[in-house]
Parts: sequence; structure tokens; C-alpha cells
Amino acid sequence: MAARVLVADDQPDVLEALRLLLKAEGCEAVTASSPAEVLKLVEKSPVDLALIDLNYTRDTTSGREGLDLLAKLRGLDPTLPVVVMTAWGSVEGAVEAMRRGARDYVEKPWDNERLLATVRTQVALARALRRSELLEGENLHLKGAEGSNVPELIARSAAMRPVLDIIERVGPSDANVLVVGEHGTGKEIVARWLHAVSPRAPHALVAVNAGGFSEGVFESELFGHVRGAFTDAKTDRVGCFELADGGTLFLDEIATVPLQQQTKLLRVLETREIQRVGSSKVRSVDVRVVSATNADVGGMVARGEFREDLLYRLNTVEVRLPPLRERGGDVLLLAEHFLRQQAARYGRDVEGFSPHAVEALAAHAWPGNVRELRHAVERAVLMSRGRTIEAADLGLRRRDDGSARIEELTLEEAERLMIERALERHQGNVTKAAEALGVSRSALYRRLQRHEEGEGRGEEREEV
Repeated sequence: MAARVLVADDQPDVLEALRLLLKAEGCEAVTASSPAEVLKLVEKSPVDLALIDLNYTRDTTSGREGLDLLAKLRGLDPTLPVVVMTAWGSVEGAVEAMRRGARDYVEKPWDNERLLATVRTQVALARALRRSELLEGENLHLKGAEGSNVPELIARSAAMRPVLDIIERVGPSDANVLVVGEHGTGKEIVARWLHAVSPRAPHALVAVNAGGFSEGVFESELFGHVRGAFTDAKTDRVGCFELADGGTLFLDEIATVPLQQQTKLLRVLETREIQRVGSSKVRSVDVRVVSATNADVGGMVARGEFREDLLYRLNTVEVRLPPLRERGGDVLLLAEHFLRQQAARYGRDVEGFSPHAVEALAAHAWPGNVRELRHAVERAVLMSRGRTIEAADLGLRRRDDGSARIEELTLEEAERLMIERALERHQGNVTKAAEALGVSRSALYRRLQRHEEGEGRGEEREEV
């Protein structure tokens, strides 16, 4: 990609000479004749390098204008390489500029080859630094190597046909998609498939729990921040939108985003532009957004708890995932799939399910959906005494009405059950469920995350 170089000088002939020189080198040159114009250009769109004079006012030789401009450029973008120009036969001003963050200096009249070599070197270094910054962010937000793999989609039941049809039709487009379904139905898997069948597949899929951030870090996590933006901002940080640039951003638990943050999210979806916290620089992003929720978002809109205009932006297309209890034969297919996975994982010689185990699988209501099924099969593999899974190995404790008796559950299972029931009572509203359980919203999220990690430990991701 051709380098975009900003050239700043108060002399028109200098600007034209440098523009022509850089054009011959294959660079795109944008010019400015004052510090104010420089700042306006940098805020408007990114550049790869700034080549700036130290003096702009007639008969001024102190270099103060250039040093002040350098400080402001560093504030806008610390990764932007700045090369200063000096025409006074002394390098004192240039040395001071380098002490304050300039990458190099060029004396007037310049040597064409040396100037071009400086431009090439500084542009290459800056791009390497920005790539490193993006990779560091990916290590924080992406799930390691699994981001490049697509989970197996086991869905042969009639209830899943509309889902597969939508993935096939909408996946290759750039349309934003809202995936709706109960906890554990595999909403993230649908998001990964939508990404995998799209032209964005070679780029990143960034998955983030949109409701898991406190109000103070929401913008920092999604849009990034610059060093010094707040007390703990020791370095610049890339936000999720920038990490997903060119790819797909999956926003899980979208209905739990507070109204104030919904407004900020809407603005980004409308403009496709973000600003890192603490920076006035606007950055364009090309991101497809897939979001998910288990809540009744339409009802939340009616109650004034969710912005209607944001919902329109998110659900260009809506995918409704059926609960596992409505998927018939998929239960056994998924169970057999999990059995193969867990037997290989634990080195157990287990080959199938007994007739009674198959009946138990078919009769269970699966309130925890696919996630609960995977957990039950993992337990069964560990508990089995032979090569066949028996009904008792699955641990599906039931009363006559099919519900679990609380006294028969472990402490961990009881806590998970109480959380699931609280979420069901409050239509997926995490804030209200937390209040009903007597814990803070963030504490409930930590418990949810712990249970999900506990059930899925050793698994790359859940299947649909």
C-alpha cells in the first residue's frame, strides 16, 4: 500500500517540490501550510508519516511552532512518525525535536536520496509498530488458535432448517445479524459460521461479551484508548472494533448494554468511525457486527430499556435458535459427537450409549441446552465402568415432573440452576437477575463465566 505522507511548510515552492519528489517515489503526499491545518488533516484521516517544518510565521526562527506542533501530533497519535525539517545550518532545534519524540530530521536544502531513505525507513518502522500493537490486542481478545477454526455444525432436525437457510443466504453478505436464543443454544457458533462463509473469513472474528464491561471500561474495550487517557492507561490499546477491522465483531449479551453505552455503540454503527478514549483522532473501521442475546429485546424496547434505533442497526436479519428440547434427533447426534470428543480427551474406551441412556437423553428437557448436554456426556465418560454409557452415568436427576431436585444437586450445580432460573424469570435481564439473587451484576457475570469455563474446560467451543 502506498505511503500517505503529510508535508507541512509555509513556503508553497517547498511543498510543491516535496509533493513531486514523493509522488515519484510512489507516495501520496498531502500538504499543509500551518500547524492548525496539519492537525485538522491528521484528525480527519490517518497518515503514515508527517514531514514538518519547525517555523511557520515570517521571520521566526525559534522553532517553537514546530515543537508545539510535534507535541500535539504525539498526543493525537503516538505511533505517527514525525520527521522535522530545519533550514538554519544548526541541528540544535532538530535535536530538541528528537528529544521530544521526533523520529529523525532533514536539513534544508535536503538531499533527495537521504530524504526518501528516511521516509521509507520511518514508514516501515511505524507500520511494524502498528502491526505489533494489533497483534498484542488480538492476544487479549481473540481465543488463540481457535479463532481460525470453525466448529462442527450438527443440525439435521427440522427445527434447525430455517437457521441453516439463513446462514446460507445471509452469510456471504455484509448484513448485521442478531442471533436470539436461550442460554447454551450455540449463538456464538452461528456467529462463527456467518463469518466463515463470508468474504471476511480471512480476517479476524473478534468475540466479546458486550454486557460484561463496567461502565468505566466499555469505551476503552470497544474503541481503545491512548496512553494517559485515564489513571491505568499506561500504554495505547487497540479496541475490539479496530481488531475486527475487515472482519466480524461478535457482541454477545447485547441486551445487557446500559442505555448510555447503547448511544455510543449506535454512533459507531452509523458512522463506521471510532475514537479511542483520550484521543480526538477519528479512525474509520470496516466491521460486520453479529450480536446475540437470550432476552426479549422487543419487550425491552417497549419498556424503554433498549434503543429501538440501535435494534434496527443490529438486526438487519434475525436468526432464532431453537432450544435443544425442540430439536428431536439432534440430541442423540450431538451426544454421540461429544462422546467421541470426550473419550479421546480422557483416553477412555467408550463407544456408545445403552438403550436406557438413549431414552434418558430423549426424555430430558435440557434447560441448559447444548451446553448442558456436553457437560452430561463429559461426566458420563468419566463415570462409565464399561464401553457403553448407562443412563445413571449421565447424572440426569429428575423428579416425576422432569425437574431436578435441589437437594440432589452439588453446590456448583445448584448455583448454576438458580442462576438459570433467575435469568428465565427476568427474560435474560442480567441486572434484574442479579438483584433477585442478591449479588452485583459483575459478580453474576463472574459466576456465569466460571460455570461456562467449568463445563467447557478442555473444549475449544460448544457445537450447535
